[in-house]
Amino acid sequence: MPTDARRAAVVGSPVAHSLSPVLHRAAYEALGLTDWTYDRLEADAAALPALVSSLDSSWVGLSVTMPGKQAALAVAAAATPRALAVGAANTLVRGDSGWQADCTDVDGVVGALRSLGPGHGVVLGAGGTACAALAALVDLGVGSAYVVARDTTRAEPALRCASKLGLPTSFVAWSAAEFGELAAGAAVVVNTAPAAAVEPHATELAQAPCVLDVIYHPWPTALAQAVAAHGGRVSTGLDMLLHQAFGQVEQFTGHPAPRAAMRDALSAATGGVVPLPI
Repeated sequence: MPTDARRAAVVGSPVAHSLSPVLHRAAYEALGLTDWTYDRLEADAAALPALVSSLDSSWVGLSVTMPGKQAALAVAAAATPRALAVGAANTLVRGDSGWQADCTDVDGVVGALRSLGPGHGVVLGAGGTACAALAALVDLGVGSAYVVARDTTRAEPALRCASKLGLPTSFVAWSAAEFGELAAGAAVVVNTAPAAAVEPHATELAQAPCVLDVIYHPWPTALAQAVAAHGGRVSTGLDMLLHQAFGQVEQFTGHPAPRAAMRDALSAATGGVVPLPI
């Protein structure tokens, strides 16, 4: 391999469906990085440390998807404050003293939402994406939040993340939630829960002026349809995927991300199913 060639990849399990190569390859082409490659590597959380340690100096970065984001944080020599707060990393960048971890998932949520009016945030579900959403709400100036989840045990990682971020956050049990009340006073609702769980509450949740539904296939979801019918603004997981990739490309290459080229490539790969503002 030529000395100026560089390698990067998305790592996860399963990983065959990942759209990250579409985004990164489009970026490398637009930047004229003809010797750069971006692949898919299959590895679960247990296999990730050995995989990372096996990579030679031609490897500049890894995009880490499920289920390896916590493992990615653990193998890094250093991490950004937001990755530490979220407790997970979707980005590993080779540095002089080892791998550096970041969580550009936060950028993904911020970019998908762009701006918010007054009100609290409501996060449905309490997994890793919920933690990134809470960090993004802080960046967007939201002053408080509710995490709606099945039980306190499931919600604990998200609540711990909110505490680290200094975001006052309350737990609401899914079975007892007044979804309409929560949505009516919200600046935004971020749904990270399965579509089937949310569908019975879609009309109530549509009272929020802005909704980010991280699901994008199949589309539209019942929640997205309800929000659109109510005149609200809907963002999707594709928006998140696009905006989190900008930061990864910039950290891997040292160049500004060619945003329009990346957006157009993702839109083409997904059949233009949703608009993708940048």
